[in-house]
Amino acid sequence: MTSMKQIRNFCIIAHIDHGKSTLADRMLELTGTIDKRKMKDQVLDRMDLERERGITIKLTPVTMDHRLDGQEWTLNLIDTPGHVDFTYEVSRSLAAVEGAVLLVDCTQGIQAQTLANLYLAMEQDLTIIPVVNKIDLPAADVPKTKAEIIKLLGCAESEIILASGKTGAGVQEILDAVVKRVPPPQGAPDKILRALIFDSNFDEYKGVVAYVRVVDGQVKKGDKIRLIATGATSEVLDIGIFKPDYFSTGALESGQIGYIVTGFKEVAESRVGDTITLNKADHAVVPLHGYNEVKPMVFAGIFPREGDDFARLREAMEKLKLNDASLSYEPEQSQALGFGFRCGFLGLLHLEIVQERLRREYNLELIVTVPSVAYRVYARSSLEPMIVRSPQRLPDQNVIDHIEEPWVTLDVVTPKEYLGNIMSLVQEKRGIYKNTEYLDETRAVLHYHAPMAMILTDFYDKVKSASSGYASINYEFFDYRLADVVKMDIQVAEEIVEALTVIVYRDEAHRRGKEIVSLLKDTLPKQLFVVKLQATVGGTIVAGERIAAMRKDVTAKLYGGDVTRKRKLLEKQKKGKKKMMAAGRGSVEIPADTFIKLLKK
Repeated sequence: MTSMKQIRNFCIIAHIDHGKSTLADRMLELTGTIDKRKMKDQVLDRMDLERERGITIKLTPVTMDHRLDGQEWTLNLIDTPGHVDFTYEVSRSLAAVEGAVLLVDCTQGIQAQTLANLYLAMEQDLTIIPVVNKIDLPAADVPKTKAEIIKLLGCAESEIILASGKTGAGVQEILDAVVKRVPPPQGAPDKILRALIFDSNFDEYKGVVAYVRVVDGQVKKGDKIRLIATGATSEVLDIGIFKPDYFSTGALESGQIGYIVTGFKEVAESRVGDTITLNKADHAVVPLHGYNEVKPMVFAGIFPREGDDFARLREAMEKLKLNDASLSYEPEQSQALGFGFRCGFLGLLHLEIVQERLRREYNLELIVTVPSVAYRVYARSSLEPMIVRSPQRLPDQNVIDHIEEPWVTLDVVTPKEYLGNIMSLVQEKRGIYKNTEYLDETRAVLHYHAPMAMILTDFYDKVKSASSGYASINYEFFDYRLADVVKMDIQVAEEIVEALTVIVYRDEAHRRGKEIVSLLKDTLPKQLFVVKLQATVGGTIVAGERIAAMRKDVTAKLYGGDVTRKRKLLEKQKKGKKKMMAAGRGSVEIPADTFIKLLKK
């Protein structure tokens, strides 16, 4: 086994699309971790969804062997996501390593998520290795990017490494810097086993596989292990490192990062952040500092399209929760949609990814309700607030004393020429301006407080439009504040569609209602009867539209003759339509893509 002094644990952090996965590809190539025949782009992005979208969704560990000064070094790399919705993946990676390669794209400079991830790394007291990436591009502005990094980190210019993930330039220097600058892992090899679970996965054949960082002691195949928080016990069925696939080594020692096939079949038994120890160990083993419980920001209901699929959906949610520690869910029943789950997400992209994974990996057809945030509702009869995550659960207006909504601190990094556009956009979204910080002569960071609900849906797209694609955002929850909001029901053919019920600001009810009914008018198929579309608040109609009835050509079979024959058939059709109207209404099925369009709206 490698001695702890020869091990280096590090991760790559950056804003989305700054070239983390491409740089990791070059590292794997240079160290010979992957055979050139098997090499492909974004090799550490294991999901089809990651490849299609070109973004990293899951953290991915890999062990590389690097030779420097005639010695062999073991480098454990964790590739991390860059999008704000997957910050929890980044924070878990940082807790398992001693160093971080901070990657900055020299065509874009420092972005919002670069700052956010850097602050996370600094909180963990990690060694930062600054790297300027994409130096091969014609638009590269290396001196400007270097100046930004020096101002941010206060480092010397000689500490900044210039690299290109595409051509492989500077990759050797980064690996050498990791060996020289990142300290070896701390731990006690002779003490009783303590290993931190920083991620986990469910394998159909192996069961629950825990991704661990061994801090103290060692663990071997066949050892009896215990999880301190859950108290669950099992036997180590297999153990090893990532190459990047599972590579069995028979044991893991202090300082190493690897996997343990736990033998657990129940996914709830192995929790991310838990500490693994040996079952024979004294129960007084001090657990490792785990992770803060993640706070979901966006809530939406997920229901199977077919009621019989509920059991399959529950099983899929359990397995997905193991693979995605930031997902939270609880059972929910709806009169219209049957049994499903009220799920908590970190953002709208997170919701979209979970929905897509359930559809692809578990072959489920779903209905997803319009997302909302968690409101604190104070009733007149009670001092304790009630947390409402679903618009359907909002009590009647008469019993409510007041409602509070979550607010976030919002940071927008933008070139100076777009400051006006961004400011008017955030003001439109009810944001409160705090201050402006200048990164250099051309770029600034705008600091705001804003309601979470207002930046939930299309805000990111609008920021990109307002800044010609240059601005980037980062946000964090900080407080609850008073809100004047009401529940708005959407009626289709005079029936309330629960999945479309939303909580809106009172003064925006008409505009938002008009938006939804207009979108429904454009997307719902015509029926044989007139379909009324209405948005109502407490029984008052605030917006309405109509979908005209589909007119069947009843005269198509006529091939001539007196006009009275044609009139007779049209009169008969007219009577049928009247009868249908008198009967009240028909049922209208809302296509799945309508829900998706409303989510994106």
